[in-house]
Amino acid sequence: MGSLDRKRYVRERVGRFAVWAQARLLECVLGAALIVHAAPSHAEALSPRRLVEVADLGAPVISPDGTRVAFRLEQASIERNRYDCFWYVQSLDGTSPPLRVADGGTVLRNSAGEPLAASVTWSPDGRWIYFIASSQDRVEVWRAAADGSGAAAVTHDAADVREFSLEQNGRVLKYRVGATREQVLGAELDEYDRGIHVDDSVPIGQGLFRSGSDGGRLATQRLGTWFDRVPLLADAPSHWKAVDVASGETRDLAPSEIPPAPPAAPALSGAFAQAWEPEKDPAGRRVALLTRVGDGTGLLEKPDVQLSVLADIQGHAQAVCTSAPCTGKEITSVQWRPGSDEVLYTVTDPAEGLAQSIFGWNTRTGDVREIARSRGLLNGGRNRSSTCGLSSEVLVCVAADAGRPPRLVKIALRTGAQQLLFDPNAALAQDMARAMPVQLLRWRDAQGRQFTGQFYPARRSGKGPAPLFITYYLCPGFVRGGVGDEWPLVSLAEHGIAALCINQAPYRLDAAERYGAGLSAIESVVQRLVAEGKVDRGRVGMGGLSFGTELTLWTMTHSDLLAAASISSPGISRQYYLIGSMRGAAFFSGLREFWQAGAPDETPERWRQLSPDLNLDKLHIPMLMQLPEQEYMYTLDFAVPLIREGLADLYVFPNEPHQKFQPRHKLAAYERNLDWFLFWLMDHEDPDPAKAAQYAHWRSMKMRAARSAGR
Repeated sequence: MGSLDRKRYVRERVGRFAVWAQARLLECVLGAALIVHAAPSHAEALSPRRLVEVADLGAPVISPDGTRVAFRLEQASIERNRYDCFWYVQSLDGTSPPLRVADGGTVLRNSAGEPLAASVTWSPDGRWIYFIASSQDRVEVWRAAADGSGAAAVTHDAADVREFSLEQNGRVLKYRVGATREQVLGAELDEYDRGIHVDDSVPIGQGLFRSGSDGGRLATQRLGTWFDRVPLLADAPSHWKAVDVASGETRDLAPSEIPPAPPAAPALSGAFAQAWEPEKDPAGRRVALLTRVGDGTGLLEKPDVQLSVLADIQGHAQAVCTSAPCTGKEITSVQWRPGSDEVLYTVTDPAEGLAQSIFGWNTRTGDVREIARSRGLLNGGRNRSSTCGLSSEVLVCVAADAGRPPRLVKIALRTGAQQLLFDPNAALAQDMARAMPVQLLRWRDAQGRQFTGQFYPARRSGKGPAPLFITYYLCPGFVRGGVGDEWPLVSLAEHGIAALCINQAPYRLDAAERYGAGLSAIESVVQRLVAEGKVDRGRVGMGGLSFGTELTLWTMTHSDLLAAASISSPGISRQYYLIGSMRGAAFFSGLREFWQAGAPDETPERWRQLSPDLNLDKLHIPMLMQLPEQEYMYTLDFAVPLIREGLADLYVFPNEPHQKFQPRHKLAAYERNLDWFLFWLMDHEDPDPAKAAQYAHWRSMKMRAARSAGR
């Protein structure tokens, strides 16, 4: 998979990789992308490019004999505008570096642009790992030798594989598929030739023919739940097949042979109906549950999580964890320790900036013990609910916090002792430690609500308080650029603009209350930072994606706090309503529930409160709009008037969904956001001749704004 690309990759990148002490590591390092620029200049030490090229680790799974771990590495390549993806196997004794055993193909993503969770299955004898990969527009199950001697596809199906199960002691692989690739391509071309009939399933507002990514290729899309996208024929019946691993012979499965689905919340009854992700013990007898409890009036979710164990899926003999470490905590994942009565659970603590700790609950004695505590994420990747690799003796987790990028660590279950196994971002971590003392801020607003955020103090070249950039939504792990990774926080701070990523308050269903809480968090922390002499009240900028965009627009229209803004997705406007109304009842119901709005002529006061196009007179600061092609048309009712007034600058990124994922687009968004806030908050221009037109346009915007203010 990708052998030609790999050769070019070696030539282009070998000079940028660290070499481990062991002689055999050269092969591993070339794939792991352990970047060590020989001597980056001060201006480049924490550049946007280095943030885009952070190596992410995920899906650690320990071998059946407990001696090795398999995991995946993903890293952006600006040159090839793709993500390099590799599978590794490493011994848990820590004496040897990880061994690259397979190319992971094209990173598969959901319709919002987020990477799908990777998963890997070991063969019972520990000789092989199995995983789903996309290569040459085919999604198949692949098998790689754990000793690195080779990898090959196991399935050769006419349809893309959706899931698989290894059974009969590793001799049989069962897998599920839907419509064939030929059928999907044929349906796309038939629409192209005959014209696409627009109904409530068609995602109007984006290209209608092969404009979204699916399975590693550009595909025609339809709308699923809310505004999620799915490919054509996604609703075609799926069916299961089995392949004999030794012979390659494939057959269809009878209904009785289909692997049982894992227990799901709908299968539970009564008090357990609101549980999520039930986790069976390895013996298949007991079920561990996480259930939302407490008074959820006005909230999207009930405020607390209850951990319990059932003797079976019907809910007999329930045991509830009542110890203080598991009561009133934000528990986000749960696992059974093999061969024991212990359930391991992860707490993601809002009061500690979403830092994670892992505990063990003995379901027989009721005892709870702390196993590990971190300053950031400690799980199976960037998703807060992902789980570590687990054996009866150790955990293997991906650790990442605001001041240090992802690395792989081993944790002894009995003692909690930690050992670093693999650190592909060591050079960046060292530069961060030297140059960027990230601080966890805690504060309360006037109503007593507690907030947290990661604060990046500005490097100051002169006297006086620094400008401040704020993004609001979620800030777990190694933050980079807020949700969606659009604003290079450490790069802003290195160039003299303090940066703050704020964790949202509990999500309230009433839109005005929800946005009001966010604005209150921003105003109160700015007041504190100004009082401490750290930031300049007259030079505050803000940016956000999704809910972060909504709050940025709300802050612009309901306060005089900001001097410049940047958004990367639509807000709730009348154009959004027009396009969304094609969805019919589901859209109208969601609009009522989350924004308390009907049609614009039905609830005009609510729209006056929410819609930017009805508040153009309040949008008087410069706004950069870097939007995905799938969504930019939702903004035109307020974007076009602002562009004509010289108050907005709009860029649209082709073939991008809600969250941009193409590396060159990510880098362009990072660099333009850095330039934008340096220009508006510090009057700084990059002398690069390639940016001359950009700055000429922004200077024109500044002059027009000055003339308007003088009228």
